[in-house]
Amino acid sequence: MSVRRVIFIDSVHPILFEKLQASGFDCEWQTELKRDEIFACIKDYEGAVIRSKFKFDKEMLDAADNLNWIARSGAGMENIDVEYAKQKGIACFNSPEGNRDAVAEHAIGMLLMLFNNLKRGDAEVRLGQWKREANRGVELKGKTVGILGYGYMGAAFAQRLRGFDVRVIAYDKYKKNFGNEYVEEVDEATLFAESDVLSIHLPLTEETTFLIDKTYLSKFQKPIYLINTARGKNLKTSDLLGAIDSDKVLGACLDVLEYESLSFEKLRSEDLPTDFQKLAQSDKVILSPHIAGWTVESYEKLSAVLAEKILG
Repeated sequence: MSVRRVIFIDSVHPILFEKLQASGFDCEWQTELKRDEIFACIKDYEGAVIRSKFKFDKEMLDAADNLNWIARSGAGMENIDVEYAKQKGIACFNSPEGNRDAVAEHAIGMLLMLFNNLKRGDAEVRLGQWKREANRGVELKGKTVGILGYGYMGAAFAQRLRGFDVRVIAYDKYKKNFGNEYVEEVDEATLFAESDVLSIHLPLTEETTFLIDKTYLSKFQKPIYLINTARGKNLKTSDLLGAIDSDKVLGACLDVLEYESLSFEKLRSEDLPTDFQKLAQSDKVILSPHIAGWTVESYEKLSAVLAEKILG
């Protein structure tokens, strides 16, 4: 191809567009195109920039005759058939370095909100209610925080916890020898035995889909608080609710839900069962709309990191 064309399928910070354009690429914003329209023209591009609009599956990759790389703004790669892309010689880039700080800070914020009953207390004060004893909080200091999955997000969360005088432990099935001044590497049995708080930092794969279910939660030897800023389908909502009802889980912070659309842009209203209503009504649950990595700073950093990786 004489012209190095790049298609921007999803909206990202314009710094990526600008840096690629300055390096000789011919970049095009095509964020309004639907999947069938992308399918028809993807053969004309050397690079594609995406978020989560649709899956780059085998069918799409087979249509991409001239594609050299795909850049995913964000951490998760579940919407790309990465193995098949590699077979076709297509490089796949992501940018977890760009939003790890935002995710870590958000997880801390949600946990403190839960421990200090801020959701309920705020609502009550706005109604003129002043219930101090009913909103007595719990301190984070002295707790053992367990991290499941020690990638960029898990490591950033561990670093943020340092000032709270907690013990931080982490288990990662696929990573070893990562213990440092912020975290103690442990086996899965220790995670189950000693955690007071569990924070999920897993990708979404076949192995991790609904990994956190009734059986998994039953293995914790103490009642726990749970945080999920990873992927909604890492956690089986109905089983979480059962664990909350039995006091196996004392409270939960959920930035992601299994009911999200593929693009994470909305909840699928047709898929909202009674379990969702129970989550929404519970004082033991803090919810946010998949915004843990969604800050002013991360928006730019996600694109800047991708530019560095693409341009080498």
